[in-house]
Amino acid sequence: MKVTDREYALNLDSKDPLAKYKNEFVISDPDLCYLDGNSLGRLPKKTIEVVNNYLTQEWGPRIVEGWAEWIDEAESVGDLIGRAALGAAPGQVLACDTTSVNFYQLVGAALAARPGRKTIIIDKANFPTDRYILQGFAERHGLNLIEIDNEEGSGFAHERITPELLRPYMSEDVAFITFEVIQYRSGARNDIKALTELAREYGALAIWDASHAVGAIDMKLDESGVDLVVGCTYKYGNSGPGSPAWMYVSKRVQAELKTPIQGWFAQRNQFAMGPVFEKNDGMRGFQIASPSLIGLRCIQSAFGMIQEATIEEIDRKCAIGTQMMIELFDEWLAPLGFTMNTSRLAHERGGHISLVHPDAKRISIALREFANVIPDYREPNSIRVAISPLPTSYVEIWDGFARLRDLVSTRQYEKINAENIKVT
Repeated sequence: MKVTDREYALNLDSKDPLAKYKNEFVISDPDLCYLDGNSLGRLPKKTIEVVNNYLTQEWGPRIVEGWAEWIDEAESVGDLIGRAALGAAPGQVLACDTTSVNFYQLVGAALAARPGRKTIIIDKANFPTDRYILQGFAERHGLNLIEIDNEEGSGFAHERITPELLRPYMSEDVAFITFEVIQYRSGARNDIKALTELAREYGALAIWDASHAVGAIDMKLDESGVDLVVGCTYKYGNSGPGSPAWMYVSKRVQAELKTPIQGWFAQRNQFAMGPVFEKNDGMRGFQIASPSLIGLRCIQSAFGMIQEATIEEIDRKCAIGTQMMIELFDEWLAPLGFTMNTSRLAHERGGHISLVHPDAKRISIALREFANVIPDYREPNSIRVAISPLPTSYVEIWDGFARLRDLVSTRQYEKINAENIKVT
């Protein structure tokens, strides 16, 4: 049976141990091929029940008395994220704020923990917010910001950062390095263990952004020996738009780090309302303020499902699904002028691949308009297509690629005027 036969995908679905989870999500249009779970995951049915229960059975009747149970929820939900998706022991993950705020917090803490060092390193293919935050720190504090040029066409394979490529930039002046676990545009997976160990050789810290990795691949954070990681919950985590983010701080470094925003939830004796800040022990010392309870309940239901399914099986399905995408690309899309900016090696990619085409933006919009397929587009020329292992079937991927092939081969996408499209 060939990958170009639809039965190939149907056969994979018939053997898929995660296939049953698709029915646990709200899917209003069964004909839609939703290949954008790397941007926003689908809504779990259980989340509707959980949030409604919180409103009617907790906040409604209990009012302020509910805080007796709610007050520590950022930590308990953080532990759930850690054991379900990160390979992190308890007491190292906090579910709070946004990825950008958490990244800002850990950047400030890392700089303070390495006084006298003036160099910080990121890559140009990194997610814009992370680069912008570092540019702001560099401007305000007179730092030497190195932005490694690893974008398409720079000679770096699929935007991947390797120890061999990073080492020439390292010195005893480097306070920290920061990269994405999965590059947001290309889908390339960086070796978090090897790169962290390289930074440690020079006494530097490593801050990882796992937003495009969490809930898709098995990162084994404790086993990998990393120090600092941030990430979101609304992509492969299926916790909803604007759901709280998380930060991981290894127990090895918790005591030495102090974040720039010293909120009252991080105070040692919180309700004493004292005049001087005294940092709480453990992850509570990194929390700024009151947790978003509705958002945390969304995480509980979604990551509870990830825990049940196991991150190992999820990682395995990502590898199989992206391999099928690559084989369909070879058969159907390469002859139509597409190239691929993602590794063919499973251990060097995550849950999405990047299809490059000169008319990528118009094609991406036309897929939504004419083919009932939702991917996304990233500048300057990339269409990202993803498998979100719990709600996405293999045949959904197959159908999406078949529709993409037909859309481009018939040149139907040329009807699209992409001038006024703001959100991609």
